[in-house]
Amino acid sequence: MRRLMTISAAAIVGTTMVLLQPALAANVKVTPLGGQEGEFCRLDRALIFEDPNGTRLLYDAGRTVAGPNDPRLGKIDVILVSHMHGDHVGNQHMKAVNAGTCAKPDRSVNATPNSNSVNIALAKKAKIVTGSEMPRFFAGKLKAAGANPKDSMLVRFGAMKKVGGVGITTVPAVHSNGLAPAFIGGSLGDSMKAAGITGYVGPPTGYVLKFTNGLVVYLSGDTGITAEQDVVVRGHYKAKLAVINIGDTFTTGPTEAAYVINELVKPASVIASHANEEATKGGKVRPGTRTETFIKASKVPVHVPLSGKTMEFDGGGKCVSGC
Repeated sequence: MRRLMTISAAAIVGTTMVLLQPALAANVKVTPLGGQEGEFCRLDRALIFEDPNGTRLLYDAGRTVAGPNDPRLGKIDVILVSHMHGDHVGNQHMKAVNAGTCAKPDRSVNATPNSNSVNIALAKKAKIVTGSEMPRFFAGKLKAAGANPKDSMLVRFGAMKKVGGVGITTVPAVHSNGLAPAFIGGSLGDSMKAAGITGYVGPPTGYVLKFTNGLVVYLSGDTGITAEQDVVVRGHYKAKLAVINIGDTFTTGPTEAAYVINELVKPASVIASHANEEATKGGKVRPGTRTETFIKASKVPVHVPLSGKTMEFDGGGKCVSGC
């Protein structure tokens, strides 16, 4: 009898382990929301990350998300904004999905003084999670619209906050972060515009995200090469998937970005971002582009974020579907 009980217990444990395996092996879904379906275009920044538990995070909505009614959005729990430049927070946006062209995206809808990000947060009842001095700005916008200012949450360098089961922290980025007068409005905004100055909202940031399947993702925001990409992003957080800007001039160029990936962050794979070009045609990378240069210079698999095409990544940063 005792032997039968032992065998039965072992069988139950084995069955439980089998049942748990799909949950443990679940993947993080990454869906680009760009200017043209199936392409990687000039203003493309926005990505949706979906945790295996269903939590959905929108990163840098920018100008290619067609406002809060964009049918591609679905449920959004968290909005991340790396910095306050219009192409990331969204001073304008497309009037509809696929409006304009890949080389010349439509951005005819003015989203100031709120921003595309704030308007999406209001419609989706999402939390806005940012670092630096940005949370106070977003809290003010939420309060003015009758929403809860506490839904603008601070995550500053060196700490991690869990939202919907996903760990979120900010990391340094080398860039600028001026708040344009159009977001301020009124006589103060007019005076600032006339003087050619912007508001102070602290330094720009990148993000590190920890998902429930174990995947750690580095979102560079707009940045140049930094020591923290080695010491903090790789050394401490051990990021296995990176999303890095390759647009040159205002951010790392393709060869500089490849150096960051090859020598500093050293992830298992990388998603190109912020190329500032018509990077693809018919879903294929165009010859002579910054995107092609980055792919050739990188030592790890480079995934091109084609709008609307969902990629899935396992806990080790390997793309297992959609790439």
